[in-house]
Amino acid sequence: EVQLVESGGGSVQAGGSLRLSCAASGVNSRSANRGWFRQAPGKEREGVAAISVYGTTLYADSVKGRFTISRDSGKNIVYLIMNTLEPEDTAMYYCAAGMEWPVTLTSSDYKYWGQGTQVTVSS
Repeated sequence: EVQLVESGGGSVQAGGSLRLSCAASGVNSRSANRGWFRQAPGKEREGVAAISVYGTTLYADSVKGRFTISRDSGKNIVYLIMNTLEPEDTAMYYCAAGMEWPVTLTSSDYKYWGQGTQVTVSS
């Protein structure tokens, strides 16, 4: 059974930083691409960042230069480091794992999902 558990969300002021973590069991970062998605109230879920099994990274234009996705393969954890946060980044953030190739930011390419962690950025 695959389980993904996110942590690290919280409330910060604009310009602040957070680090989200996604701990996985039943799947590892050498066998599945890992992605971070977010969904704000009233909006569709959107891809934020992804890292392939080979370490290739992919970012949404809205977060390039501010967010970094990385992984600790030994601990089977994927991180999303978020800097210079903006109120528009407020959303529920979800970790996902999938085997589609090439790696994408399309939610339908990911089979396994976590429960999400809330990020709130105040102005």
